[in-house]
Amino acid sequence: MDVRRLGYFLAVVDHGGFGRAAEHLLIAQPSLSQAVAGLERDLGTRLFHRVGRGVVLSDAGRRLVGPARRVLRDVEAARAVVDSVNGLQRGRVHLVTMPSPGIEPLTTLVASFRGRHPALMVDVEAAFTPEEVVDSVRSGRTELGLLGSPGDPRSGELSLLRLERQPLVLLSPPGTDLPPDRVHREDLNGRPMVVSQPGSLMRSLVDDLLAGGTLVSIAAQVAHRTSLLPLVLAGVGHAVVPSSWTPLALRSGAQVRAIEPDAHLEVALVSRAEDLTPAARAFVAVARDHADLHP
Repeated sequence: MDVRRLGYFLAVVDHGGFGRAAEHLLIAQPSLSQAVAGLERDLGTRLFHRVGRGVVLSDAGRRLVGPARRVLRDVEAARAVVDSVNGLQRGRVHLVTMPSPGIEPLTTLVASFRGRHPALMVDVEAAFTPEEVVDSVRSGRTELGLLGSPGDPRSGELSLLRLERQPLVLLSPPGTDLPPDRVHREDLNGRPMVVSQPGSLMRSLVDDLLAGGTLVSIAAQVAHRTSLLPLVLAGVGHAVVPSSWTPLALRSGAQVRAIEPDAHLEVALVSRAEDLTPAARAFVAVARDHADLHP
């Protein structure tokens, strides 16, 4: 089986069709179609059903996605092992992160990693729930994942490294008339809130306030948490976020206050238990050093 064809197959899956996949791969669409057809001949089955001008995965195609990702990851690992004979002179770490850990500790981790291994690149994808991060690593789409959850995530057979605990804080527009450093949850009575979608720890704190009779109002609900700070700065409302947002929020002019009683986001790195590329192992080593500084 031609490994290159497996890569083409996954490109069609990831980009939603032959046209966009060909553009991404910088090859002609007929060449891509012929390569995938050759893979189908090798396997003796259809991987895609042609529907109009589009395609959908067949049952066999859906079953192939996970193994194909693992094969390509293993090939990359084999190449990286050969490269590592002369030191980590090139390579790439494939990582997925949720939004808040994507501010910190990702920034600190990448800076430390690049300081140790300036020839290596970190390729970061986005996810919005712990389950999405775990699924990305388990399927082989990425080698490593940064996630935040109120407790221990369900990582299954994956290795889990706890990195730090981030208390939740309140972001407020400039000039807000609240106690200067710390607020109790009841202090939010009557305040408009900018919230993420249901399911996050930050949203659950607001939902708990509502359930307890605190009269907060939801002024805006956003899927992209990067919208929270701009909306707070525009005066739309207050937002509950992990403390990783604090330096950026203060530099931008927002007010930041601790919340009592407190709640914490547990930030962890997940990875496969074995067969990591040398670059990924080097990143895990940086993450372990970070965890040692945040017991």
